[in-house]
Amino acid sequence: MKLSQKITACELSPIRKFYPYAVQAQERGIKIHHLNIGQPDIQTPEAYFEALANYRENVLAYAPSPGIPALLEAVQAYYARIGVDFPIDDILITTGGSEALLIAMLCILDEGSEILVPEPFYPNYHTFIRMAGGKIRPIRTMPEDGYRYATREQIEPQINEHTRAILITNPGNPTGTVLTQQELRLVADIAKEHELYLICDEVYREFVYDGEKLTSVASFRDIDENLILIDSVSKRFSACGARIGALLSRNRALMENAMKYAQARLSVATLDQVGAAALYGVDPSYFEATREEYQHRRDVCYRKLLEIPGVVTTEPKGAFYTMAKLPVDNAEEFQMYLLKEFSDRSETVMFAPGSGFYATEGAGLSEIRIAYVRCAEELERALDLLRIAIERYNSRPK
Repeated sequence: MKLSQKITACELSPIRKFYPYAVQAQERGIKIHHLNIGQPDIQTPEAYFEALANYRENVLAYAPSPGIPALLEAVQAYYARIGVDFPIDDILITTGGSEALLIAMLCILDEGSEILVPEPFYPNYHTFIRMAGGKIRPIRTMPEDGYRYATREQIEPQINEHTRAILITNPGNPTGTVLTQQELRLVADIAKEHELYLICDEVYREFVYDGEKLTSVASFRDIDENLILIDSVSKRFSACGARIGALLSRNRALMENAMKYAQARLSVATLDQVGAAALYGVDPSYFEATREEYQHRRDVCYRKLLEIPGVVTTEPKGAFYTMAKLPVDNAEEFQMYLLKEFSDRSETVMFAPGSGFYATEGAGLSEIRIAYVRCAEELERALDLLRIAIERYNSRPK
């Protein structure tokens, strides 16, 4: 029996592909420090669980396809607080930010269409784009330059007759890069001049450090027809399991066509929407405390990486990830070594190998992504393990 070329062209997640080997290591009694996946340990606000406990409908019914009114209004009010106006009809509630991305791709891509994406990038972008028949044309960046990409010289040569959109994450996953207002304005201008969609994934918006403020691309009203905004409660409220996201756009034709998909999948889970609506009502101090904690973890992670000889990294300015270039030839082989051969006091560490965050063949082989979503004490130990493991790995007989 044949499978579709669309699905066979997709690859397993570089973040999850080592899971079977991690299970085997744990069965041998090895404790694993997980720096490989962005699952925060920050407590989910109690408001989410209270809303579920207080749900008293006799029938758990389908929700409206666009989303329940309480959640739509909560999302609208959240954007109003940051000075951005979205009418209710310009908001579509989705099953996580992932479904929002997939719907966007299905709305704008044909077979052979291309999307410009700065690399390294969130690897699931590859899957969503391929499922819609498109492909990524990467905008190259370098670790030595802090993974910055917002220049005409880097972006415009990649645009051709097949280009439909530019897709960016701000703040960045996996790099932690945050675009300045001027850089964001430049990317928006390029999209407008070349009549491209600008898809901006802003799920880490609340986590920008060192007192800096994030400019939302939605504040640029001259690109209303170009802009597709992706949002989610997963990271903002440490509620990854709730699977609630949103697709926002002032492009009426796009939103009307997105509704075709939304109606075909009927609705997003009703109870998750009820809980998510309550999350948007938490006191803003929740974000302040969470941001301070992540900044502390960022500081620890950056300091410890700089202590490892031969590592190239830059200080991340947002989100809760960082990329680092290690003094090893192949990070995937090194990760296998960590899970199958290495231990120190019956402990080892996992990261996400960098090559899976690239579209360019052979890029990122010695790079890794670290998610600093564990407490500072655990990060200290995990990065000490990384240093010890590099020393042992590179001193093995050739």
